[in-house]
Amino acid sequence: MRDVLPEIMRWWRSGLRFGLATVVSTFSSAPRPPGASMAVRGDEVVGSVSGGCVEGAVFELATDIEEPVLRRYGVTDDDAFAVGLTCGGIIDILVEPISIETFPEMGEVYTSVQAHQPVAIATIVAGPGQIGARRVIWAERTSGTLGLERLDEAVDDDARGMLAQGLTGVRHYGGHGERRLDDLSVFVHSFAPPPRMLVFGAIDFAAAVARVGKFLGYHVTVCDARPVFATAKRFPDADGVVVKWPHDYLSTQRVDERTVICVLTHDPKFDVPLLEVALRTEAGYVGAMGSRRTHDDRLARLREAGLTESELARLRSPIGLDLGARTPEETAVSIAAELIQLRWGGTGRPLTDTDGRIHGAPAG
Repeated sequence: MRDVLPEIMRWWRSGLRFGLATVVSTFSSAPRPPGASMAVRGDEVVGSVSGGCVEGAVFELATDIEEPVLRRYGVTDDDAFAVGLTCGGIIDILVEPISIETFPEMGEVYTSVQAHQPVAIATIVAGPGQIGARRVIWAERTSGTLGLERLDEAVDDDARGMLAQGLTGVRHYGGHGERRLDDLSVFVHSFAPPPRMLVFGAIDFAAAVARVGKFLGYHVTVCDARPVFATAKRFPDADGVVVKWPHDYLSTQRVDERTVICVLTHDPKFDVPLLEVALRTEAGYVGAMGSRRTHDDRLARLREAGLTESELARLRSPIGLDLGARTPEETAVSIAAELIQLRWGGTGRPLTDTDGRIHGAPAG
């Protein structure tokens, strides 16, 4: 929904009623992930739930929607080919009417998303509860109810845990909120702050990496100790440019499992102290640029600094996938490819050489 929020907020603030379709869950090779949304008001459409496969059918359903409904599209339907989902996937889509009356918290949700403050929307999508019942969860407060206090409490805990990991998906509960049962399905749509990408080394490769990082949805910061190189003008795509010794800066930052650290400094006096800090954080990705000779020298220096073999095993160096990249832009693509591979568990091989599903689940 994040992509369509600015447009649907215009409708919502104008007091208009519209239909909102959201992908709740997917199976096999479904083209869009949970959370993808499409909004319909009259002849206006924003967003997408299937990359074109079932948009027509969902448009018809959402145009005059009166009550929330969960609809499945896919190969299990007799008319799957008729609605266009020929990719072989299955998607469950929640379609609901939205207005100020049906979703009074939408303005607060939008404000939180714009301010990069975590917020989750929990909605009953199947089971004995009221389909479409909604609860909004922030770090320290909530609004709305799913119908039962015990269910609200269980969902609040789970939603906050999902927000911390940036996860969106369905959670199952018993009719009274029991976690070990699956009578009732609740879709938790997380709007977590964008993950961070910290790029160290104000070189031309860093500009390309910042550009592709921003494209992938990261909040990008470029850091270098040299003020003549670390300027906003040289890195217009970065959210911030910091002039500071890299290891000093990283030591002050909050780093979590979604954080990406790219070390492009090419200088032992910068990258060894920096990697000594980086490899001891919870960062999900730590990569360093350099030749294989540079990599071997770097490992030796880091061992001398006291890093363990398990800590060194986290280092991805030389950085990126083997695409034969040479230019800064090509190198940035190879780094982006490695990040995507790690997130979804891909093989990195040409799809023509693989079998099975194309769209994988997050690697765990």
